[in-house]
Amino acid sequence: MSRFHSYLANSTKLINEYKPGVPLSYHLKTFFKSEKKYGSRDRKVISSICYHYFRCFHLFNGIEFSEKLIFNAVFLCEKKEVDFLKALAPELNENIHLTVKEKLQFLNLEAADLFRFREELSASIDINSFGDSFLIQPDLFLRIRPGRKSKVIESLEKAKISFVQENEWTLRINNGANVDELLHINKDVVVQDYSSQHVFDFLIDLDIVNKGKNKISVWDACAASGGKSILLYDIFGGNIKLTVSDIRKNILSNLVNRLQYAGVNLYKKFEQDLLVRSGLDASEKFDIVVCDVPCSGSGTWSRTPEQHFSFRTEQINEFVETQRAIVSNVLPHVEKKGLFIYITCSIFTLENESMAEYIKNKFQLELVHLEYIKGYTNHADTMFVAVFKR
Repeated sequence: MSRFHSYLANSTKLINEYKPGVPLSYHLKTFFKSEKKYGSRDRKVISSICYHYFRCFHLFNGIEFSEKLIFNAVFLCEKKEVDFLKALAPELNENIHLTVKEKLQFLNLEAADLFRFREELSASIDINSFGDSFLIQPDLFLRIRPGRKSKVIESLEKAKISFVQENEWTLRINNGANVDELLHINKDVVVQDYSSQHVFDFLIDLDIVNKGKNKISVWDACAASGGKSILLYDIFGGNIKLTVSDIRKNILSNLVNRLQYAGVNLYKKFEQDLLVRSGLDASEKFDIVVCDVPCSGSGTWSRTPEQHFSFRTEQINEFVETQRAIVSNVLPHVEKKGLFIYITCSIFTLENESMAEYIKNKFQLELVHLEYIKGYTNHADTMFVAVFKR
């Protein structure tokens, strides 16, 4: 019993000491680094409790913090009996198999309170399904690289790691699965969210994919970790002339190393704050410019619930200003008849549909594709993609 009281005490401490803006994963990592007495099972339980609480935070808005709220959060987020509740809140544990709707009724809570920013939500998003997704940790997804399918499947089966094959190249596995020792990450597979794997699906039906022997010139303008750069490389069978940029020097350095290990040929890299200027010569043009812009990240909040906890409505307009500035500096480098691909992991109208209208009208571009990839129905992130042609 003392073990469960320890879990409760430490979870309470971590929740109360959390500072908005700090990734919850980092907050937990710092704690466990200083408290080395906790084993892997202990760390997993304490971490889960903290994540459960932040997933449910807005349900408890206006209610004074107490141990009871922690029990309620675990009850709402877990689907099977858990020893923690069995020991400290047996009545909740006995009802753990209820549906989410039934659990909310049992606790006299309103489902509408799961998501805080309903008025800013795109009309394309199902508020009920999206709200329910906040109580579920997204799955881990692997994208199989070309020519590696047999090796990947055989390795996972041999190691008895269960997986679901979503399609020819996408595997869904449990978050706790350790595949690093079995597979060459970035060579055999890319760890990439399901929705992120599908942001370029529309390209398959366009003539640009079959352009011929000439390499497709691509600029991944906000490249970050480079997952989309590798995806484009694979879609085009390596037939691209790739340029990448990012504002963060260390991120760019890690990206270059990742691309090199993945066997992706890189034409050019540069560090640049796109809020100021593009960093390119005016004559440099590209067949495809990808702009995965900084955004609210609201489509990923089921993965990072602490961001929902600390987000402010006025931040949406701040992101829109940033997005407009970046787009304005990047768009002049789209070749005639080339494509501009605007991507967010947001579910807010102002960052998505409104931005698409702004881009189309301001820069006189043709909007050829627009969609939400609704990961909330698939234990994945939700993303927005708008494609323009000059």
